[in-house]
Amino acid sequence: MFYFILLGLLFIGAVLVIIRKKINIHTAAMAAVMALGIVTQGVLLNFFGLSFFLGSFGKILTIADLALWMAILVSIGMTIYRGEFKKLHYTNPINRFGIGTWVAGTSICGIMFCKQFGAGAEAQTLAILNAGLWIIYIWISLIGFKELKDTSFGQQSHGVLLLTTVSTQSLVLLFNTVFEDVPGILSAALIFIGLLFYSISAWFILKRYAVRGWNIAKDWNNTNCIFHGALSISGLAMYKSGVVAHQAASWFWLAVFLVFIVVETIEIVRLVRRIRIYGLKKGIFTYDVTQWSRIFTFAMFFTFTFFIESPVQAVILNAGIWIILMLLIVELYLSAVSLRRKHVQVSLAFGKESSGYAKRT
Repeated sequence: MFYFILLGLLFIGAVLVIIRKKINIHTAAMAAVMALGIVTQGVLLNFFGLSFFLGSFGKILTIADLALWMAILVSIGMTIYRGEFKKLHYTNPINRFGIGTWVAGTSICGIMFCKQFGAGAEAQTLAILNAGLWIIYIWISLIGFKELKDTSFGQQSHGVLLLTTVSTQSLVLLFNTVFEDVPGILSAALIFIGLLFYSISAWFILKRYAVRGWNIAKDWNNTNCIFHGALSISGLAMYKSGVVAHQAASWFWLAVFLVFIVVETIEIVRLVRRIRIYGLKKGIFTYDVTQWSRIFTFAMFFTFTFFIESPVQAVILNAGIWIILMLLIVELYLSAVSLRRKHVQVSLAFGKESSGYAKRT
């Protein structure tokens, strides 16, 4: 009972912050839920064990993530009520792909809810509803791909497109967690669809960067790390659903590892360039919602690696846990600073209005 009371208090607090600060939640804001969820369910659980996950600290982390998920859903509902949904979440065909975080975020919350509290029937209902959301999202994404092909928006393609894969594979993991007998053909079909979307998304993204004239510091997006994150969740879905044998999953992991090396090498070069151009604070220590995708992708690679036998497994796990936790702490700090600045800006704006009113009266 204590944890459900805590869930209610955290949920109400988060909603009040959103309303008070007049925050318009970014379409991809659910990436924070994905990141916190996979760190809790994938990284901490596998590294520290089930006793830690089911202990008080693990439950509190789960409750915090569920509260954030619920608060973001309320915020999305508020945009529908105010008639702003289309403008904020749909009009831009690139931004529209961010809706995939709603599917993936709901999947990880369903998995945690089921494993933490044994809420099987509730989690199964959530899984069915999430499958409906996924169908809508895929239809929206198909329209989006057509618009990218036919308009100049295609020149802005980046890793957010790969959320079509992430959301699809998250359903495989959700189904195989909350349902006892998931038909292998269903899991295989979803995994194939996810990989098909990966190919389509990668084509659009690589086509953008295949031309000359782009700057790695300015034009390489944070979300491009989903190149390996989408493959990691695909491999995990293959392994957890039993669609592929352990040996095949190990070979797939090797491919993911190579993509990880390539993408993160680019990220390191980008990091150095951004520090040179913008300085340390503006270059890397300024909050952006897309930064959550890096934590998600690192945590997903860690989780996939945990289940695969590899000569470098121990190194990745023992070093990765602290890198991921460090990135999470930094991101939480930047999020808090961003919220505080918004509060100051709102306060200053209110002060100016009050001052102007005083002069007029």
